[in-house]
Amino acid sequence: MEHHQVAIYLAAMATGGLLGGLAPEAGPGLEHAINPVLGALLFVTFLQVPAAELFRSLRDGRFLTAALVVNFVVVPLVVAAMFTFLPADQGVRVGVLLVLLCPCVDYVIVFSGLAGGSSRRLLAATPLLLVAQMLLLPGFLYLFMGSELADIVDVGPFVEAFVVLIVIPLALAWALQAWAARRPVGQRAADAATTTMVPLMAATLLTVVASQVPKLGGSLTDVAAVIPFYAAFLVVMAFAGKGVARLFRLGAPAGRAIVFTGATRNSLVVLPLALALPGTLAVAAVVVVTQTLVEVLGMVAYVRLIPRLLPSGEPAAAEPTAR
Repeated sequence: MEHHQVAIYLAAMATGGLLGGLAPEAGPGLEHAINPVLGALLFVTFLQVPAAELFRSLRDGRFLTAALVVNFVVVPLVVAAMFTFLPADQGVRVGVLLVLLCPCVDYVIVFSGLAGGSSRRLLAATPLLLVAQMLLLPGFLYLFMGSELADIVDVGPFVEAFVVLIVIPLALAWALQAWAARRPVGQRAADAATTTMVPLMAATLLTVVASQVPKLGGSLTDVAAVIPFYAAFLVVMAFAGKGVARLFRLGAPAGRAIVFTGATRNSLVVLPLALALPGTLAVAAVVVVTQTLVEVLGMVAYVRLIPRLLPSGEPAAAEPTAR
């Protein structure tokens, strides 16, 4: 499955689209399944980051700083340049902001690895990126949308998503790691859990797409209007990520990882936030899912093109160690 995971993810999204179109009545039930399946996916993701290695990775200051700069300085500037040209619908704008301002923490590791990027560094940086985006997102939304957004968006779902999708999976992953370190049966359980990464990713994509396709309805025009923005974002961030990698003098593997973390967005984790918005902003959830569809196709191109953009033969600097 690992060798064919890109095809599996595309097939999962196609199946989700077909299911959503043929059985729209299943949408509400599938929507309730998003958080559980996503929480399981993030648990398995965190399980691959030993707690001790996570703390050691915090010493890899050059890579971590580059990841923070590309995601929370460069990306907001790119989004700001695009924002004026977005459709005027407030729900569409909120959806675009939610998804583009938050870096991906799941399949970015897969695609970065396929392109020869330093997946281990991205994996270790995942909790830091998650915490940073949850802390910074309310401020970014306020800067872009103004104080009126405070009257529309409830902070409760943000806190709930942080606890359910980050704190609990991370705590369970570390508990299983501790058990695995002490007992052979714990190690076998941890090994078995890590083999579920690809099926869980596919199940998450299928569930998300199938639950949101029935909501397209009259919003199809608004949703289609954001596709060029998502495509342009991928193009711009390829070169912006390369610029950040050069600025921090990172070698090819780390540099490719920086390009991928800057380009891939956290649509799956922010979707529950979009689903919690009031009915007047319901289109935001579909706008978020649309980004996933565009991005996965873009990642197929990235896997081929980013190694050419950052070839192994031109190291920007000696590759720093994570120790």
